[in-house]
Amino acid sequence: MEWPFGLRAEYRRAIRVRLGTEPSGGRPVSETDLERLPTLVRRYLRRVGAVGLPRPRHLRALWRGSIRGSPSEAWMRFTAEQHNFLDEPARLFFMRARRGMVPVSVYHAYDREDASMRAHILSIPVVNARGAELRRAETVTVLNDICLLAPGAVVDLPIEWEELDASRVRARYTAGADTVSADLVFDPAGDLVDFVSDDRLQSIDGGAFERRRWSTPVSGYQSFGPVRAISRGEGRWHTAEGSFAYIELDLLDLELDGRAQSHP
Repeated sequence: MEWPFGLRAEYRRAIRVRLGTEPSGGRPVSETDLERLPTLVRRYLRRVGAVGLPRPRHLRALWRGSIRGSPSEAWMRFTAEQHNFLDEPARLFFMRARRGMVPVSVYHAYDREDASMRAHILSIPVVNARGAELRRAETVTVLNDICLLAPGAVVDLPIEWEELDASRVRARYTAGADTVSADLVFDPAGDLVDFVSDDRLQSIDGGAFERRRWSTPVSGYQSFGPVRAISRGEGRWHTAEGSFAYIELDLLDLELDGRAQSHP
């Protein structure tokens, strides 16, 4: 039974509202669409199978993994689901975990006007953050999702590209009032293997946020139906003392515009 209150219920209501106006997929990505993109991005879109498939407008992803707040904390196992609406843009992400025997829930909600992050232990609020700085930080996460889960969408989105060297390009993405940037790193085979940005915020002591370098190295790809996408990766914070992984992720299921791309 799902109670009509709490973060999960709120997440579900927001999904129903968004899905009621969900657009269908766009026309297929063509070689002509790739002409304005850097060589590394063109090769990546071909490699993941985006060419010939409809431009994605909506994605749903299901994850499992582990998360911690600092290198000294124990890992906490979790499952998570997210929905992204790529034209809007909007991102709704809900995580369930346990700290020992105690349930923890986290809900991120983002659109180009606002962003919020809330966490409950049992039903007790322990984090409630929102505002322009968080919205800007969440815009980085949206760009990361696009590049790793629905890269065919980049042909239509307001992204400016800059070629840096033989393995890196810089993407500047604008959503509403926010423009964020990230460096995309590709391996010799053409896979996107890292995403590095200085425009994201780390939660400090469950309340305040500080801007930190953030990266998401990828350690595996897998075919999900007709497309290749990340199968395993992590998120890392980089500080003056060094870097550490704070989240490890396995992608269990992927849908683009309602079409299942399930792991075989």
